[in-house]
Amino acid sequence: MTAVPPAPAPRTQPDTARAPSTAPRALLTVSGSDRPGVTARLFAALAVPGDGLPPVEVVDVEQVVVHGQLVLGVVVGALPVEGGPVVDEAGFLAALGRLAGDVAAATGVRVQVESAADAGLDAAPPGRPHHVILLGRPVPPGAVAGAASAIAGTGGNIEAIRRLSDYPVTSFELTVSGGEATALRTALASVASATGADIAVEQVGLARRSKRLIVLDVDSTLVRGEVIDELAARAGRAAEVARITAAAMNGELDFAESLRARVAALAGLPVEVLDEVRAALVLTPGARTLIRTLKRHGFRCGIVSGGFTQVTDPLAEQLGLDFAAANTLEVADGRLTGRLVGEIVDRAGKARALARFADDYGIPLEQTVAVGDGANDLDMLGVAGLGIAFNAKPWVREQAHTALNQPYLDAVLQVLGFTRDEVLDAE
Repeated sequence: MTAVPPAPAPRTQPDTARAPSTAPRALLTVSGSDRPGVTARLFAALAVPGDGLPPVEVVDVEQVVVHGQLVLGVVVGALPVEGGPVVDEAGFLAALGRLAGDVAAATGVRVQVESAADAGLDAAPPGRPHHVILLGRPVPPGAVAGAASAIAGTGGNIEAIRRLSDYPVTSFELTVSGGEATALRTALASVASATGADIAVEQVGLARRSKRLIVLDVDSTLVRGEVIDELAARAGRAAEVARITAAAMNGELDFAESLRARVAALAGLPVEVLDEVRAALVLTPGARTLIRTLKRHGFRCGIVSGGFTQVTDPLAEQLGLDFAAANTLEVADGRLTGRLVGEIVDRAGKARALARFADDYGIPLEQTVAVGDGANDLDMLGVAGLGIAFNAKPWVREQAHTALNQPYLDAVLQVLGFTRDEVLDAE
């Protein structure tokens, strides 16, 4: 991670609203080489009134260490003393200034004192805070610059930056106060398009880390390639199936119609070919890591596919998944009939399957995640608490909650806020 010089005076913001107070408040900013005991020394000094310093309360604290450099911000307020003199701001700041000098001399760090009002801490930022996640391999400086500019342009302010991972992708999480979600996503989507980085926006809160169920599309998401294309090639009907797929992509056929037409082209194919295609499947890089990590952290994991149960069910068993939904090819006398059995899992069917699985496990939809790449995934991506378009067409990316264009499926973990250390723990 590239070293970033610590700011001389971070602007901390209390997490919760507080009742207005007429007592003076101040921001103390500690910066310098990190070493054991600095934080303890500062708070020990604040705990002892004297030399003009009244008893104080701790209003807010933020601390970060970047490559051995400490930045600690502490907001303190004067507490009234019954029968004692009224504390004025000038005297309060002067007493804190003397305390800061003593702490600096004892620890070798810099301690700056300023009025909370002058530091801009009296007004809470508008809107709820958000996490902005930047991902890339690598993350270009222009992406960070563009994101910072877009955030400022929507009225947001970056309060903190931390690295989530350095492998297989580099990712950073920016905590942003102010700004509105739709405006942030729109502005940052332009930055992502211009720089090639992936940028996701999520609201700060328990909902982000309370996700408990994930569904993955299979073709071109969990695995590379399209199973039906492989089957068509073995049936000698690849060109015909490609034309049907193109018609569906152009809106000339809906998914159910196109699926029936493509399945009809497979009539007469020996059922053993399904085993050959399944054995040749190649998982998307990071797929196992994603599933192992999420299961270790208590997720229910499954697949919802417009493909075929003869392929997806053994895949789900192999990966230790909790559930699977797909279409079933009809087989007679050891050959495919060119027809399907049962309900078709199409665009609407995928959303119904997600809702059914969530209900089976007693998990609200807002605590679910869906990942897919195609237009037939849009309903599923929309009803999930978080819908992620994975290497998808532009119109799918635009309608999903967020998009990833990395070749690694485990990049989903960083969108969910997992750090690389948490991922390694689950390997």
